[in-house]
Amino acid sequence: MTRIDQTFARLRAEGRKAFVSYIMGGDPDLESSLAIMQGLPGAGVDIIELGVPFTDPMADGPTIQLAGQRALEGGQTLTKTLDMVRRFREGDDATPIVLMGYYNPIYARGVERFLSEAKAVGVDGLIVVDLPPEEDSELCLPAQAAGLNFIRLATPTTDAKRLPKVLQNTSGFVYYVSITGITGAAAAQAQDVAPEVARIKASTDLPVIVGFGISTPESAQAIASVADGCVVGSAIVKEIADGKPLDAILAYVRSLAEGAHRG
Repeated sequence: MTRIDQTFARLRAEGRKAFVSYIMGGDPDLESSLAIMQGLPGAGVDIIELGVPFTDPMADGPTIQLAGQRALEGGQTLTKTLDMVRRFREGDDATPIVLMGYYNPIYARGVERFLSEAKAVGVDGLIVVDLPPEEDSELCLPAQAAGLNFIRLATPTTDAKRLPKVLQNTSGFVYYVSITGITGAAAAQAQDVAPEVARIKASTDLPVIVGFGISTPESAQAIASVADGCVVGSAIVKEIADGKPLDAILAYVRSLAEGAHRG
């Protein structure tokens, strides 16, 4: 079992939903980003998604695009992002970490080298948004063989014909994108999400976590109540972009986590 599997088993035993948070590695700078990351578990975060900045983030809205630009301008690299995980693990060996990003930086590094390094520093899973299931031999299957979960996204346009293909090599959890479009573009509605989550859960035993369009404790609670948990990314990244101090950012994260855990 990976840390992700262990976390969901523990939450199920406790009768709680999962709260997953996303931050961009290196935003607003390396040390500040690491300090935020280190504070997330104490603020109630169950799983951390750590963004790997990339120059052409096609699935991301302006908030996360700008975070990636800030990180890249500050010198953030894949190497430094992996080192963030290593440094985080010096004080926390329990909280799962999922690297989220695009295939290009991994391809440039070399899949075998990347997977070896990611496993060594304590990465638990990958979300690579621009690799479809047809390309599973490229990274998904090698990642699974290396002991990393490969988490796939399902969307409102993933129909009954496509869903089995999306699910076939997915592990850890399924990330359901609650809206069509880019991150941070609209608000998720629990009444729209509920039947979609039920449809996915009818085809898999994996937890289904819902992301995109969640920015308040109330929306986190509402979405978590119809799924196995929720993800908040853009709203947290916006707090960072606004220059909020660390304690204010973590207080906001804590309010979202409390909402999700009530779900």
